[in-house]
Amino acid sequence: METELEQKNSHEQGKNGLLIAGLIIAMLFAALDGTIVGTAMPRIVGELGGLSLMTWLTTAYMLTSTAVVPIAGKLADLLGRRAIYVTGLIIFMVGSALSGLSQTMEQLIIFRAIQGIGGGVMMPMAMIIIGDLFSGRERAKWQGIFGGLYGLSSILGPQVGGWIVDYMSWEWVFYINLPVGILATIFIALGLKKHKVSGPIYFDIPGMLTMIIGVVSLLLALTFGGKDYAWGSWQTLSLFALALVSLIAFVLIELRSKDPILPVRYFRNRAFVTLNGIGFFMAVGMFGAVMFVPLFMQGVVGVSATDSGTIMTPMMITMIITSILGGQLVQKIGMKPQIYAGMLIMAIGFGLLMTMNLETTKWIATGYMMIIGLGIGLVMPLLTLGLQESFSKDELGVVTSSSQFFRQIGGTFGMTILGAVMNARTSDLLKSNLVPTLEKLPAGAHDFVTNMEAMISKDAQSIYSMLFSPEALNKIPKPILDSIVPIMKSSMVESLHSVFLWGLVFIVLGGLITFFLPKIKLSNEARSKKQEENSIKVDPEPVK
Repeated sequence: METELEQKNSHEQGKNGLLIAGLIIAMLFAALDGTIVGTAMPRIVGELGGLSLMTWLTTAYMLTSTAVVPIAGKLADLLGRRAIYVTGLIIFMVGSALSGLSQTMEQLIIFRAIQGIGGGVMMPMAMIIIGDLFSGRERAKWQGIFGGLYGLSSILGPQVGGWIVDYMSWEWVFYINLPVGILATIFIALGLKKHKVSGPIYFDIPGMLTMIIGVVSLLLALTFGGKDYAWGSWQTLSLFALALVSLIAFVLIELRSKDPILPVRYFRNRAFVTLNGIGFFMAVGMFGAVMFVPLFMQGVVGVSATDSGTIMTPMMITMIITSILGGQLVQKIGMKPQIYAGMLIMAIGFGLLMTMNLETTKWIATGYMMIIGLGIGLVMPLLTLGLQESFSKDELGVVTSSSQFFRQIGGTFGMTILGAVMNARTSDLLKSNLVPTLEKLPAGAHDFVTNMEAMISKDAQSIYSMLFSPEALNKIPKPILDSIVPIMKSSMVESLHSVFLWGLVFIVLGGLITFFLPKIKLSNEARSKKQEENSIKVDPEPVK
């Protein structure tokens, strides 16, 4: 009898080993995709043309992947992990193959959207499966490791993308996903058990449609508002109106649905609201660092684009280290104190970013980014872990994917809000400081002055692009250059200080709502079905 039991345990461990290997491979190649494609974009545009459409390569993927994340989590609960994960992998690989075969930029955008559907299915699945396999204490360790993999992808991505573009053709940026994806699919299909459906399944189609329309409309409005279209334009207002109507319809449908995609009752659960709120505000604030520090280094310090990118690498390394160590630390100090500590460290990092000036060196900026990375690594894995410990196994897919969903929405808000802060502050500073200097220039510089004033009125931030281009600066006579560049650089510093301040505000908000987080104890073993039915079906810790 013991021999049979040992054989069974050995077989299960072997399957789990295959499964973990498949999860790691799938997560790495999905996370790498964005950074690899970003590196290859100039070559892609050079061959396919369509420079004006370039941003859609990222936008199309972001729209479909974000919209599908919560739906994927619900379907994983209904139909089982294996069917949904393997489907997501196949969609991702089909989108990758079609992207590599693209002959025009329009085709590539459509195929990137298909790829995004697969990516959106894959994104939450690894964390859902980790939640299935392990107890709370083990999840803490594994989710730290998987969180670190995301950081690792941002370090490896540009190097892998650059190597592919230099030594192969850009199509291999997409084709490389096929052999890796097939391997991950085989491992995951072998490692995961087949889900046995008992009883009828209800698909909340009206909820899915209204959620997709609402989320996509909101993301489009945030992405193009203030850039491609004015905030008050009919295009932007129409998208916001469509998003509002669709999301209200979604809530009303979910209240009456037999089996809703995102049950409204979750929003009465303190742990659900608090953890997703922390994730949202942290994602909004994080973009203050991720997007704008390289801008500071290129425009103010004057380092190359490559060197400014390397500033992010130490941040990701510290994030990886603390993600892994944080999984062990949380067992000793508890979830709430660790989140407080992480948010405080991030806040200190943002405060230090606000001290950067014209004399700041690359190494000082790198040190500040490392501090922010320490804070992110302590907090990020706990957001999913806390949700998984607060809900039953039957609801694991929905609550796990909700964490990813709210962070992605927060990231989009961050890009929009902080970008708008940057542009508004830049416009005010350049109008008060640069325009008077321009008006004192000789009559021979009339055309130059007119162009500069038009840029300040229309898109003030675009003026900084001159600071990134030695060729553009070389075309300007030295006396004019000497009079305007110091003003432009000081305006950029002040504008970025405003951005970092707002980033700090959002991080502080995330820290403050941690106060409302209920005590979440990590389980020593996976819950049995009976325990779950008895303890979790009633909403614990309602919001007061």
